[in-house]
Amino acid sequence: VQLQASGGGMVQAGGSLRLSCAAPGSIFSFATMGWYRQAPGQQRELVAEFTTIGSTNYADSVKGRFTISRDNSKSTLYLQMNSLKPEDTGVYSCNIVRRGYVYWGQGTLVTVSS
Repeated sequence: VQLQASGGGMVQAGGSLRLSCAAPGSIFSFATMGWYRQAPGQQRELVAEFTTIGSTNYADSVKGRFTISRDNSKSTLYLQMNSLKPEDTGVYSCNIVRRGYVYWGQGTLVTVSS
């Protein structure tokens, strides 16, 4: 199963990007899902997620700037990123966990210049 992440790119500080992650409909329902990022030389970290009860959770560093959303009719997960900072630079990957199976997207690079 392949998740297709897209929407990354290069943007100046203060700009915005929207990431998308398309998934097969068969794994999109009754799943937890989220976005992770890995900055150069650092470990992968959780950015935002939908929890098992459907609530959202954000890393402190992105609260108030990033918004995670989903369109169940399109089986697509989104991450709206506003007021981007250079420290948001990294490879962003989507993740879906359903019935014990973990699925990852291939990652999309976000580069924020100062």
